[in-house]
Amino acid sequence: MAQGENENIIPINIEEEMRGAYIDYSMSVIVSRALPDVRDGLKPVHRRILYGMQELGVAHNKPYKKSARIVGEVLGKYHPHGDSAVYETMVRMAQHWSLRYPLVDPQGNFGSVDGDSPAAMRYTEARLKRIAEELLVDINKETVDFQLNFDDSLKEPSVLPAKIPNLLLNGASGIAVGMATNMAPHNLGEVVDGIIAYIDNRDITIAELMEHIIAPDFPTGGIIYGYNGVKNAFETGRGRVVMRGKASVETKDSGREMIVITEIPYMVNKAGMVEKTAQLINEKKLEGISAIRDESDRQGMRIVYELKKDAISNVVLNNLYKYTGLQTSFSVNNVALVKGRPHTLNLKDLIIHYVNHRHEVVVRRTEYELREAEKRAHILQGYLIALDHLDEVITLIRSSKDPETARTGLMERFELSELQARAILDMRLQRLTGMEREKIQNEYDELMKLIEELKEILANEDKRMQIIKDELQEMKSRYADDRRTTIEHDAEDFSYEDMIPNEEVIITVSHQGYIKRTVLTEYRTQSRGGVGARGVSTKQDDFTEYLFTASTHNYLLIFTDKGKLFWLKTYAIPEGGKTSKGRPIQNLINIESDDKIRSIIQVADLGNEDYINNNFLVMVTKQGIIKKTTLEQYSRPRTNGIIALNIREDDQLINVEMTNGDTHIIIAAKSGRAIHFHESTVRPMGRTATGVKAMKLADENDYVVGMVCALREDATLLVVSEKGYGKRSALDAYRITNRGGKGVKAMNVTEKTGSLVAIKEVVDSDDLMIINKSGITIRTPVADLRVMGRATQGVRLIKLSETDEISSIEKIEKIDIEEILEETLPADQASISTEEVNDNLEDGSTDENQIDKPNNLE
Repeated sequence: MAQGENENIIPINIEEEMRGAYIDYSMSVIVSRALPDVRDGLKPVHRRILYGMQELGVAHNKPYKKSARIVGEVLGKYHPHGDSAVYETMVRMAQHWSLRYPLVDPQGNFGSVDGDSPAAMRYTEARLKRIAEELLVDINKETVDFQLNFDDSLKEPSVLPAKIPNLLLNGASGIAVGMATNMAPHNLGEVVDGIIAYIDNRDITIAELMEHIIAPDFPTGGIIYGYNGVKNAFETGRGRVVMRGKASVETKDSGREMIVITEIPYMVNKAGMVEKTAQLINEKKLEGISAIRDESDRQGMRIVYELKKDAISNVVLNNLYKYTGLQTSFSVNNVALVKGRPHTLNLKDLIIHYVNHRHEVVVRRTEYELREAEKRAHILQGYLIALDHLDEVITLIRSSKDPETARTGLMERFELSELQARAILDMRLQRLTGMEREKIQNEYDELMKLIEELKEILANEDKRMQIIKDELQEMKSRYADDRRTTIEHDAEDFSYEDMIPNEEVIITVSHQGYIKRTVLTEYRTQSRGGVGARGVSTKQDDFTEYLFTASTHNYLLIFTDKGKLFWLKTYAIPEGGKTSKGRPIQNLINIESDDKIRSIIQVADLGNEDYINNNFLVMVTKQGIIKKTTLEQYSRPRTNGIIALNIREDDQLINVEMTNGDTHIIIAAKSGRAIHFHESTVRPMGRTATGVKAMKLADENDYVVGMVCALREDATLLVVSEKGYGKRSALDAYRITNRGGKGVKAMNVTEKTGSLVAIKEVVDSDDLMIINKSGITIRTPVADLRVMGRATQGVRLIKLSETDEISSIEKIEKIDIEEILEETLPADQASISTEEVNDNLEDGSTDENQIDKPNNLE
């Protein structure tokens, strides 16, 4: 190698070279490939396809052209990349399930919602949709900047005029280097209303904009489940929108139920979803489905899941949402290019940038039209001067030796511009007639009016904004359609909670896991010993197991047999009448099929640090293990629940109580014994700890039936046996012992009374709600039960048939029966006395109608 050649070698630090090259590449991807422009909502490839199609003349009212011809036009002139990149982009712009407002009108096989590939571009044809032409309208009026194409041989637009707000309407998705975008589509009518509201009030808040633009509107319809994600996306530009397919339950002639899906979430592959469901059924992860059929046709989508005879449709549907693509999420990430730089934008930002762009387009279009109008008026002015001096002009032209002399002569004689003189010389002889002169005069007068209007527009911003509003209203009237995606609020939506009155309700949970909430006044008081009215309609092998009062706005901490904890807002529990069976608990919380609710604690405020740090949850298990933990450790709700305490294999959770750290704990066992000790003997432990021994059981068949954490000085202890016997005893009758002992006798358990089933802390002002396994409910005042000795067998609380047993009892606040009568009876019957009502209720009848009708308390 010659010495001189070495001098051209420049040593470069490879790290700096790599850094510089990568930054250049990443900026190219960000600006020229992956992110849309905030003004027209298009990436360069989309913009080039639409502009190329317009230049090729494939308008919505012109014949289709082969896709290969269109792709070749775009590749050769504007987009020097692979043909598949252009064709696949054009295909997506034509798919009605991909874009809310498709921009390309397809002919041929352009794929399907099942993920089928489109036909090759040599087979398919396409043209512009009319709505796509609205993006291009006025592009030849110098409304946007043009730039040179890749080989500097042609010019292409850097942005489209965008008469429609395409970025909000169709959204966008793309992955750049170090950033990504994922923008949801919206409804045109709503977006136009929102933009007009912004133009009318520039200080409008996002909350006020959301009154017009309610939520994303996906092309495949479906349901947006929960509004918080939408709210976050609109306010910050980032949010997680949960989408569900639209499902309904139909019943076949045979009586079998089937779940029918008519709409699926956006971007979900229908065939893939069905295949995944079939796979889960084969793997036994999905229960209750006997057959799957895809009955979709040209009329619409229809996927049928046939259910087994014993399957509960709500449970199966809930599992379909949980395990398949029937429920998915759309992670909104509004990143778009603003003046060539990527920005995360909220709803108002998107509208502001679009309105600013349209304002600039209107200004530039008006300036262009003004220039053209003034140019034309200038020529017409020359025509009128020539027609006013027609003979002299003709003489001058005839006497000129060549056109150049005639042009110069006209300019000097009549003080015309060169443009006017040339126009006069080019004028046809027919324009010299009287009628043509009148036409020229009229055109000139119209132009002068137009020039005045255009100047007014340029001088007045309000007029320009009114033009934007009028054009948007025109787009709305031409292209707007109904919203496809519906909105369903979930339990976490604050706005939904605001609409729920804060009131006391009764929550009922059946043995098989059906739950409901009922207004407290649906139940009525009866005297001790009555047979009661039917409180809940259940299946033959089901019965009401738990019943408690709660406030609608409070959190319920739901503990299960296996020691898991779930959180639920009371108002999220479906409301049902006194005789309805309720909804499966699996619809509301992700409880396992072999687990069941054991205890529910009502908590007023999980956000108050003083409250959660100074209150404790005390838990006791069937084998007599006790554990105490601060409420703070359970104050962070999770959708899938948490482990509240470690349960041994042969054990289960029996009861949970909330305490203030200074209560007396009484735990009772099936054998009729109870132990009494102070809470301070149980130290606070961690959330996943197992606990310590609370009570020594009588034998291997004995187990804990309940726990009381006594707080009130005037309280007495109520114990109830399975054959309907119960009694009250003073708390002092139970001597305090050390934790872990055998305890003392709480009830004299005999064959007549049956084993102990419940233990409660009660006062005279309480009422008892007693539920037996056949579903019969009776409400009786605690005051009717006299306080008696600790070792007695008690008195009969409820008349039971030989085969029936008590399943659960609950204390509730007493309601004055006369108040209920005044609220529920007509004015002429409101004077019925309490004694008459009680007499009627004590008639011993088991006929539900006989009990309900005389009292009219429903």
